[in-house]
Parts: sequence; structure tokens; C-alpha cells
Amino acid sequence: MTTMLERAVELGPLIRQYADQADRDRRLAPEVATAFAASGLYRLPAPKKFGGAEANPMTQIEVIEAVARADGSAGWNLMIGIEHFAMIKPDFLWCEELIADPHIVISGSTAATGRADRVEGGYRVSGKWQFASGVHNSRLFAATVAIYDEGKKQSHPPRIYALIKEGDFDIIDAWQVGGMRGSGSHDVVVEDVFVPTDHIIDHSVQTSSDTPQARFPAAPRLSYNKAAVAFGIARHALDEFYVIALEKKPRFSASKLHTRPFVQDAVARAEIRLRSSRALVLELTETLWRYVCEKNEIPSDQRALFHIACCDSAQACAEVVDSVCEAVGTTANELNSPLERIARDARVVRQHITVAPQHIIDGGRVLLGLEANEVMLRE
Repeated sequence: MTTMLERAVELGPLIRQYADQADRDRRLAPEVATAFAASGLYRLPAPKKFGGAEANPMTQIEVIEAVARADGSAGWNLMIGIEHFAMIKPDFLWCEELIADPHIVISGSTAATGRADRVEGGYRVSGKWQFASGVHNSRLFAATVAIYDEGKKQSHPPRIYALIKEGDFDIIDAWQVGGMRGSGSHDVVVEDVFVPTDHIIDHSVQTSSDTPQARFPAAPRLSYNKAAVAFGIARHALDEFYVIALEKKPRFSASKLHTRPFVQDAVARAEIRLRSSRALVLELTETLWRYVCEKNEIPSDQRALFHIACCDSAQACAEVVDSVCEAVGTTANELNSPLERIARDARVVRQHITVAPQHIIDGGRVLLGLEANEVMLRE
């Protein structure tokens, strides 16, 4: 039986085959999304009773990394799909039929909060959500909503989801970007759609799983997933760099690129920067995983160190890509060079709120005994 990592690696040729199409269309090719679902990759950390593999976080990192190594946007799509199944699926207490088909893909967005007005038998849901990565390939949209009763907003915890079926939500073509074009992170609009009560998921009152995966805190989960994408993109850059460095003979030069000391220095520093940041994230992920498995609270300093490491990794991977692109010269800027798209994608990861550089400062505050200012360490 193949492992999940082996399945991800085996999909590499298919992912690369459709990478250019995804970049042009600004969405993941349906053939790739179907392959992810058929291989069970979207449900990687989900409970086994929901068809998941209950994979630990270290395995999740390696699988996402392997896919992002083939194409950054594909890795991002898989990562987002994994997050939605991991964070929502354990609470499908009364609506398991919505995800009974193993080919179901869930999309969603926490970038906005819609409105759910209580009516007889359920809710009328309306709203607009941004950054719904992979929505073109999903048959279920998880819309974050606030509950209203008789026109008054009710007090509620974060992450209440209204599950909207395909056909009841509209996709707005809004993903006009340079990097991660193939992620298809377009907007979604829902206009006065009826959602039955049992299709509303409230994390404060619902739980159908007590697996370690379900107990793992949301903020660290969101950050290690982004780091995993960055690791794959940076490794892809190094893969392409080695090919170019061994083959290219620069203009006005009698020798090939790899003989230049500047290029040798660039690859040495890039390899160490990538490998060391990756090793630290995996080490700290395993530390947090032990706390979760033993049902112990994760100390604040461990949370801070972990988040610092994930944010630094996103920075490190972008630096790695920049350094090898600089080393190979104008080749990296040619549209037919894989490095051109890799460079665009790498910048996007470090811009994401979950691994943005300001969290490094916030982590330092926590290590010094101060209160966290940013949301990722105030969970």
C-alpha cells in the first residue's frame, strides 16, 4: 500500500502537465483537483470515520511540500483543501451525507463574515467572501457567518460555518494577480440562500472527533501549512537552478555558470537556509504534536517559538528563490523559465497573514513575558 507522501509524489507529472494551464486560467485544473480527491489527499488529517487518514502534522507538511515542489499554486490549493477538511469536517454531526462522496471538495474563506438570519427550519444566508482558493473545483462552500435573530446580531464564537451547496453560491472573477495565479482564489457571493439548521456548524457546541488532529490548535496548523507550501516552492527553485547552472554558458564567458564562485556561494547559502528552516519547523511541529497527543496545554513560549519559525521559514524560502534567480541572471526573468513563476509564487506565501513578518516581533514579545498583540498568538 502506498503512503500519502508517495501518492503526492506520483502526482507530480500530472501537476506539472497542467501548471501552465492553471496559471493562464487562474484556477487549478479540474484534472488535478480530481486526482487530489481520488488519492485522498484533501482528507489527509480528517478522522478515519469520515474517510480521512488522520495523518499527523509532520506528514501533512511533507505531502503539501511535495505537491508545491511540482507547482506552487497546486500546493496552495491542496493545502487550503486540507485545512477545510481538517478544521470543519470533524464537526459534521448531522450532515455527514454532504461529504459522503469521497470526491467532494470543500472551499471556504475566513476573510469576511456573512449574515445568517434565523428563520423557521434554518437560516437565510447572504454575504461576500474573498480569497476562496480552489472554489471552482468545490461542491461545497463553507461560509463564515454571524447569526442574527429577529434582526439582532447574536453573541457567538469565531468560526460558525454555513455549508452552501454548489449552485447556491456564485463565483466572482476577482483573482487578478501575479503570484499564485493558479490558486483560483476568487470571490464568492451568496444571496439570500436558505440553509437548514443541520447545515450550520458551530465549533463551540459541536464536536464529533477527539483525535489529536482535531485538537491541534488552529493558528499553528494554519502557519505550518503555509510553511509547507513555501518549502516546496523553494526546493523547486533549487531543482531548476541546478539544471540551469550545469547547462548555461553566460554571454562573454568561456565556462559554464556553475564554475563561478558567486554561483557556488549562492547555492551553498540557499541549501543551508532552506534545510535549516525546514528542520526547525518539523522539530517544533513534532514538539507541539506531543503536547497535543498527551492532552497537555502547549506553553506560550513554545507557541511563540513555533510561530516565529514558521514566519521565518516563509521569509527564508523567498530569500532562497531570490538568491538563485539572481545567480542565474536574466534567464530567471524569461517567461518560458520555471523560475519566473516560482519567483512570483514565493513572494505570495510570505505575504499571507498567518506567516507575515510582523508575527516574528509578536513572538519575541511573548518570549519576553509580554502579551501578544497579533491574532495568531492571541488564539
